[in-house]
Amino acid sequence: MNTGLKITTFAAALAATFGTAYGVGQGIGPVVADDPPQHRDGHTRPGPRPAQPGGHAGHGTPPAGGLQVSEGGYTLDLATPRVTAGQRTELRFTVRDTQGRPVTAYRREHDKELHLVVASRDLLTYRHLHPARAADGTWSIPVDLPHAGGYRVFADFTPARRGAKNLTLGADLAASGPYRPKELPAPSTRAETNGYDIELAGALHPGKASELKLKVSRDGKPVTDLQPYLGAYGHLVALRSGDLAYLHVHPNGEPGDGTTRPGPGISFTATAPSTGSYRLFLDFKHEGKVHTAAFTVRAGAAAAAPATPEDHADDGHGH
Repeated sequence: MNTGLKITTFAAALAATFGTAYGVGQGIGPVVADDPPQHRDGHTRPGPRPAQPGGHAGHGTPPAGGLQVSEGGYTLDLATPRVTAGQRTELRFTVRDTQGRPVTAYRREHDKELHLVVASRDLLTYRHLHPARAADGTWSIPVDLPHAGGYRVFADFTPARRGAKNLTLGADLAASGPYRPKELPAPSTRAETNGYDIELAGALHPGKASELKLKVSRDGKPVTDLQPYLGAYGHLVALRSGDLAYLHVHPNGEPGDGTTRPGPGISFTATAPSTGSYRLFLDFKHEGKVHTAAFTVRAGAAAAAPATPEDHADDGHGH
């Protein structure tokens, strides 16, 4: 994914921008959702800043992505379209070119050739994974999805071919088992996870750039020693409720370049593609561990009043 802003294309021609994000103040602590599975050091990476090739303009409005299984001559071929809830299963897939050949050469971006996100349709389960690629181009990683129902798999990558652009392709995944539909958690300005308290300030507006600030504390004190993770102090993924349109943004600037410094809060500039509900997943690292916090945000409505943390995403990271 690209620094400052990484948002790929999706079928509905809706523009969505999660613009530049930057560290504010001294440093923030991790944001996490309730009862996340053991993190394994997996995470998304920031994309190029506006001045870098392949990057997007800081506050431009490139198309967003994740709703298409094929785009730009590449197709996501999911070999494991069904798993059993609660059972560890090897998830396998291949990215194919226009001739149907497996893609075996990728551009490494922040230490990874491909980033994989798995999210449930109700947006309560979230996984950010880094699968392994075999020589024949087949990607695989074990997954254990806790609940039955529909999921969406997002493959975020850039082919090594000259001039190739970063893509996010999506495919449906089903987890069998007793299914109990759940409602999207109500909008809230607070989340709690692994002993960290996270506060969200700001509102998301359709077609209009706005600032979202997240402050992290622990034991009533601000966390000021957030650690860099894959080149950034924070990573944000947003999924739109209903169609799971995929949006991704990182702090504008990398920890070592002097433009971004940790502080008691992280700020993201974002533009929603439409009115509706969105689930925000914020990943960050503190004291050697990666944490994820989840918020529900309503675009096109008044900001949610402060609420006591109640529900958290079942999130996970992995190699």
